Amino acid sequence: MADKKLTWGILGSARVCERLLPAIIEAPNSELVAIASRRAGAAKATLEKYAHAGFNQAAVTCYDNLQALIDDPNVEAVYCPMANHEHAEWAIKAINAGKHVLIEKPMAIKLADIEAIEAAAIKNNVKVMEGFMYRFHPQHARVQEIVASGLIGDVLSVRASYSFLMRPARMYRIASGVENGGGAMWDIGPYAMHTLRWCMGLSNDAQSLQPAEPVSVIAHAKFNEAGADIVNSGVLDFGQDAQGHARFGHFDISFERSRKSEYEIIGSKGWVKCHAAWVFQNDVPVISWGLEDGKYAEERFAPSNHFNLEITHFSDCVLNDKVPYLTFADAKANCRAIESALRSAQNGRIEAL
Repeated sequence: MADKKLTWGILGSARVCERLLPAIIEAPNSELVAIASRRAGAAKATLEKYAHAGFNQAAVTCYDNLQALIDDPNVEAVYCPMANHEHAEWAIKAINAGKHVLIEKPMAIKLADIEAIEAAAIKNNVKVMEGFMYRFHPQHARVQEIVASGLIGDVLSVRASYSFLMRPARMYRIASGVENGGGAMWDIGPYAMHTLRWCMGLSNDAQSLQPAEPVSVIAHAKFNEAGADIVNSGVLDFGQDAQGHARFGHFDISFERSRKSEYEIIGSKGWVKCHAAWVFQNDVPVISWGLEDGKYAEERFAPSNHFNLEITHFSDCVLNDKVPYLTFADAKANCRAIESALRSAQNGRIEAL
């Protein structure tokens, strides 16, 4: 199946198509064959706007009806970038039609919905993955190598900071309350929770690659009149390690601050920091590390498109029957942490997970 390409359809014309649509076109094992939107003409306009020069747009069918794309027999896999509260409904429709589905994070805004997606995927024997593109960038593998080497010692604390200034074009993100998927926690919070859990699961045992799961969370937030959180900050308690050290993960997300997507792991001997988890394809990513004895280093990486790498990975999983890197167990654990953090911010209490 070396020359086989997975045929893709995009279910919606969300802003993220600016990055995902070209990624599907450019991935060596993928082919874009359809795009759909509920707004008349929007699918065609999105294709024309984001497809690179020279791409044969005539080979892509543009639908003004979402179900029509799902029913298209030429579509093998669907990318679902719709509104957060619609992910589960449309992902399950696509799965029940026998399509493989890549769902933009968060996979769903209720744990029960993720369980329903998982059950449908098992029943229909299709691949499904939550779309955390950042995890496919090589810089994070290097962070993992540094921790596994023992350079910074035992992982004891992690800080994750994600933010951007809310612009008029993005106000739809805070137009509904958190119960309907609105606000910062459902928008950029998934990144913070995901990085904290992943980083806390790292160790100097190279075989240990499972995320760590928190036992409780305390959060504080600023909510708008619609019930959406604009700022959310708090602490995940990951319990004690084998040596009795306390382990905490600190998250800080905001729509009121300048663009930031960094995380820092602090160990018993030093620290390592990823300066930007959100990188554009021409950016030069930087990580740095420092030790107790004063040693300090910065490492730079060749530009890399993590959207392309994500699409290539998922297509490979479908074409060669591999297990996706990001699992249902991971998606459920991340959702559980988010739901608990939101409850804590609303009631002012520590929430157990």
